[in-house]
Amino acid sequence: MRAAKDAPRLPTLADVFVARERLRPYLRPTPLVAAPALAEALGLDVRLKLETLQPIGAFKVRGGINLVAAIAAGAERRPAGFLTASTGNHGQSIAYAARLFGFPVVVYAPADSNPYKVAAMRRLGAEVVLGGADFDAAREAAEAASQARGYRYVHAANEPLLYPGIATAALEILEEWPAVEAIVLPLGGGSGACGICLAGKGIKPDLTVIAVQAAGAPAFHDSWRSGRLQSTARAETFADGLATRQAYALPLRLLRGALDDVVLVTDAAIEGAMVALLRHAHVLAEPAAAAPIAALAQPAVRERLAGKRVAVLVSGGNVTPETLRRVLNAQLGAE
Repeated sequence: MRAAKDAPRLPTLADVFVARERLRPYLRPTPLVAAPALAEALGLDVRLKLETLQPIGAFKVRGGINLVAAIAAGAERRPAGFLTASTGNHGQSIAYAARLFGFPVVVYAPADSNPYKVAAMRRLGAEVVLGGADFDAAREAAEAASQARGYRYVHAANEPLLYPGIATAALEILEEWPAVEAIVLPLGGGSGACGICLAGKGIKPDLTVIAVQAAGAPAFHDSWRSGRLQSTARAETFADGLATRQAYALPLRLLRGALDDVVLVTDAAIEGAMVALLRHAHVLAEPAAAAPIAALAQPAVRERLAGKRVAVLVSGGNVTPETLRRVLNAQLGAE
């Protein structure tokens, strides 16, 4: 395993093109679709990058395959297996990639994790260990277990090998829509934003990149604004993909000079955005995936992006029927 004291090599734009070739046998480009009714409702020129159509329903599979493929090809000493912590989508990405290349994988997840994501990880061959109140508690347990097992630990955000794979989503957007002027995406730990900025800003420096975080879990937002790693006592949001209590060093280092803004959205706004995606674009999205639409509904964000061509990364289609029913009842009950 890579020694913890070794400083990781930071990825470059060239690594993104290498990652695209690694991913080509396993993933097809996802569609970038116009959504006229949604664009009209928002008052913006919006297209949706449907990462919900990935094999695991989220962009994270791009990073997982790039990391495992690179290590299998000799980027690091071959490990006995992989171990990580996740609320679901990142864990699925590592499990999916590990199965492709014949590695065992263990995922630590919070005790109250989305049962459908847990079932998906197990279906992909992962050993899933449930415990802890939230993602960061599961992460701490995973970090301790990785040493005992001798598995290669994969941090969900502080992991440079994830970023070039994730960055291929931005590469696809720019190649399909060269006139795009802004990309808006959800942010939990920050790996997605690192990838989008790596390719997006690398190819088009004047591209606006806006990340969206839950108001009940604002650790990265607060850290990005202050320049210091900060944490919160709790992550109070139903968007499990955004529910992190602390910011992480590598994403903060890379994103503080790259991201144009980090926007906070309430859970109620996320619920409204889930309904808007379903109603106006026929897209079923989990809460984290709807967060960018919630941000675009804010007057200040709409004003900032008025007249611009905006791509939205819609990532996370793993919503439970129970959550969807509750959201629909809450949002549509008064109609």
